[in-house]
Amino acid sequence: MEELLEILNDINPDVDYSKEKNLIDGKVYDSFSIITLVSNISEEFDIEIGPEYLVPENFNSAEAMWKMIQKIQEDED
Repeated sequence: MEELLEILNDINPDVDYSKEKNLIDGKVYDSFSIITLVSNISEEFDIEIGPEYLVPENFNSAEAMWKMIQKIQEDED
């Protein structure tokens, strides 16, 4: 989770990721931020985020992203 929080803070350090639950729906992140985020997560965790995971509910909070990362890692094993 620490690695994910580092990625998120690099993209937007002004967000309190422990509380924010609407990163996408609340337009905290724009399309460029999302592309950067997906790329950085894929590289850091050595996973492929397929199109089936590219839905707002997977990116609205740090917790949702962490759950998605864990699910992808489990599916890839």
